[in-house]
Amino acid sequence: MLGSTLQANLGRTTAYNLVGFTFTGVLAMTLFQSAATGIISLIEDRENDFSKEMFVAPIRRTTIIAGKVLGETLVALIQGAGIVAFSLVIGVRLGPAAIALLVPVGLACCLLGGAFGVATLGALPNQRTAQQIFPFFILPQYFLAGIFAPINVLPIYLDIVSHLSPLRYAVDLTRVAFYTGRPEYGRVVLDGALIDLLTISALFLAGLGIGTFLFTRQERNR
Repeated sequence: MLGSTLQANLGRTTAYNLVGFTFTGVLAMTLFQSAATGIISLIEDRENDFSKEMFVAPIRRTTIIAGKVLGETLVALIQGAGIVAFSLVIGVRLGPAAIALLVPVGLACCLLGGAFGVATLGALPNQRTAQQIFPFFILPQYFLAGIFAPINVLPIYLDIVSHLSPLRYAVDLTRVAFYTGRPEYGRVVLDGALIDLLTISALFLAGLGIGTFLFTRQERNR
């Protein structure tokens, strides 16, 4: 609905279809946010003392946290599949090549979201605090990542903050997969596949490492 509204009002100005543009943004956002939000269950495990039972296992704590991220990734991918199916119903053109590219890209979006969730939620004491604070980390990224509207041109201060937004790179990589081989590619893609992949990889490793440290420290301080 939003994409159709934008297309009717702004489609001629942008010179590309805003339904597909919005679809790619919403797909990346859903995968990222679902995986990130699912990490709140780690806080629930800590409140129920289940995390103590996990951390006595003879494996590294980073591996335990990474397993949780992977679990939430699989849940998010199911939601992403529903969005792709619905997009076909409303007329988004997805060829076999685009679908094949969206699978690994969707996995990358989920893993980045999970690592972001671990890093931002690891130091929070309880679920209530997490549910109150977490939207402040997610909602601004809707606009800074260009989910619903192009952000090719931004004021310098917003451009800097946009480049610091993890969701920006998930959205951009999703558009790389969707628009590869299409004439709109140069007008839609911001950073390109290489920069997106390198940034996502770095943010994933940093988020997982920092989040594991914060979460285990919070566990020891209880």
